[in-house]
Formats: sequence, C-alpha cells, structure tokens
Amino acid sequence: MNIVIADDHTVVRQGLKQILAAEPDMLVVGEAKNFGETLEVVRTLDWDVLILDYSMPGGNGLHVLKEIKHAYPRRPVLILSMHPEDAIAISALRAGAAGYINKECASEELTVAIRKAVSGKKYVSASLAEKLALELEEGSEGLPHESLSDREYRVMWLIASGKSITNIAEELILSPNTVSTYRIRILKKLKLENNSDLVRYAVKHGLVE
Repeated sequence: MNIVIADDHTVVRQGLKQILAAEPDMLVVGEAKNFGETLEVVRTLDWDVLILDYSMPGGNGLHVLKEIKHAYPRRPVLILSMHPEDAIAISALRAGAAGYINKECASEELTVAIRKAVSGKKYVSASLAEKLALELEEGSEGLPHESLSDREYRVMWLIASGKSITNIAEELILSPNTVSTYRIRILKKLKLENNSDLVRYAVKHGLVE
C-alpha cells in the first residue's frame, strides 16, 4: 500500500512514518506540509491512501478533502486531527473521508484504519460510532455549513480567517459587491447575525484555528 502523509508538523510526519515502517505491506511514498503541497503530491504520485491533517496552512481541510475526493473518488482519505471528534469528524465522513483518527490515538489506530479503508470500509472509533448512531436516531440533517456551496464555503472560511471583503474579492477574482452578497447569503443560511458570530461558529466546529 502506497501512502501519502500530509501534516504541517515534521515531528508528526516522522512519528507516523515510524509506525508504518513496522508494516511490511505499507510504504510511505510522499509527504506534504500544507494543503497546496498535498494537492500537488496526490496529482503526481501513485498512492493508495492519503493521511490528511485537517488543519494545515494554505486552505481548509473540508474543502481540500472534497476536492481530492472529487478527483479520486475511489481512493481513501483518512482524516488526522487534534480536534474533538464531535467538532469535525462527522462532517469529514459526510464529505467522503474513509475515517477519522485523533492524533492522540494514532499509534494504536493508524494501521488498523488504513487496512479498513483500503478494504473499502469506514474507520470510526467506538465513541464516534455512538455519535453517528445518535445522529441517525435523531434524523439529523447535518450542520448548517454543510449546506453551503463550494464558493460560499470558501468565502465563509476566508471571512472567519480574518480576511476583509476587499481581500477576499482580490483572492477570488470577484467584485466586493459580489463577496458582500455571498456574505449575506452565508449569514442567512447559518442563521447568524454578523462576522463575529461567524468566527465563533467556525471555531466551534473546527473550521478555523
């Protein structure tokens, strides 16, 4: 199994590589330290599994996950994160992740998760499985931000990251008026009043640091 590790901390990447080195059928073929490098690596290397840190420089984990799954729908992506499971794990699974691993449990769960993902199954911890079962019982329709379009999500993330309307317009090659329209639409969908509410929402759900 050819594995790519994407994490912005060198120590974490080295630790994961050490765990995988003990497995004769697992080979780390590439590494990335930000989302930009991750997208480049997955396009240029032959890989079977991607271990993706949810929070890295250069973008948003959920957005990048969706982009990779759109390009490589049959290849499993395991999300690695320090965030609590209830903050992002369910959103990641809905977006196509093959599983979620908390960094604190990586040494015990990593190889098991990889083998399960390669077999076409989802990997979730016992506690996360309980949360998923509860969501099914309650008929949950998902978190509000999951209803946003890709462009709306990007604008939301940039606002929550502290970018001004002008800066966002320049980055996305849009007019400030168009970005303002997106902002109004996003606040309405998330049932929020202002940018401060939006920042608090994004932090609460692990969408920004």
